[in-house]
Amino acid sequence: MVTAPTAKKIAGQTVVITMLAVACAVFLLPVYSLTVAAFRPGRDLLRFGITWKTLIPVNLDLNHLSLLFTSNRGLYVFWFRNSIELLVLRTVVTVLISSWVGYGLAMYNFVGRKLLLSLVIFLMVIPIQILILPLYKLMIGLKLMNTLWGVILPFVAFPVAIFFFRQFASGLPRDFLDAGRIDGLTEYGIFFRIMMPLMAPAYGAMVILVALQSWNDFLWPLIVLRTEDMFTLPIGLNSLLTPYGNNYDLLLSGALAATVPIVIVFFIFQRYFITGLTAGGIKG
Repeated sequence: MVTAPTAKKIAGQTVVITMLAVACAVFLLPVYSLTVAAFRPGRDLLRFGITWKTLIPVNLDLNHLSLLFTSNRGLYVFWFRNSIELLVLRTVVTVLISSWVGYGLAMYNFVGRKLLLSLVIFLMVIPIQILILPLYKLMIGLKLMNTLWGVILPFVAFPVAIFFFRQFASGLPRDFLDAGRIDGLTEYGIFFRIMMPLMAPAYGAMVILVALQSWNDFLWPLIVLRTEDMFTLPIGLNSLLTPYGNNYDLLLSGALAATVPIVIVFFIFQRYFITGLTAGGIKG
């Protein structure tokens, strides 16, 4: 016989599971819609629009994926390659530099530290639109227009990542610094051999967030990159929508393929994601 407390517990768990299942279905519905639409004729989207009828998996054509390599002079391959290069370079450089700055703000006392931290927080709330014109003139002066480095360099010191690493590093014992110095390590050795492994959860969380931002970034790459062969995926796919016609077959299949790299990044670093976000949010 089930007692009242046990029955209440079972009922509560049932409610929670039901709510989570509904939330999961809501989040997965767009992914399912994109997957089905990517393998259906593009004219179906024009004919029916985004309705329940377009979610029915009928008239699927697997040949749509071949369009990515043959249609539009094969530019999708260049867009995909450029996005991958941008994701890797920007993520590695941004995460490393931001972690160094955040670690320095947390572990060392120097003149102007509070001012620098205040500037970091201030930059977190500045819209990118305000910085576009001076950054644009800077990239022209450095002759970095229409290059991936022109997209990467202005944001290598990412304020959100700096603040996050600062919060995480503030919770690490400073005794590790003294122990490393006693053992004869330099400040760089202490960071790379002692502190960096301890900050692995923070790195995992920031890799996901920075990679996601890099992969989806549209406005700044649109300003810097000029030629079609240098476009990233968001710009390239957007160029398929024109006043003279829309290539929905390539657009939908390309959008589906574009989700694969960022999903892979998430599954690689997901075990650090929640740990890093939680620890970075409560320490300091």
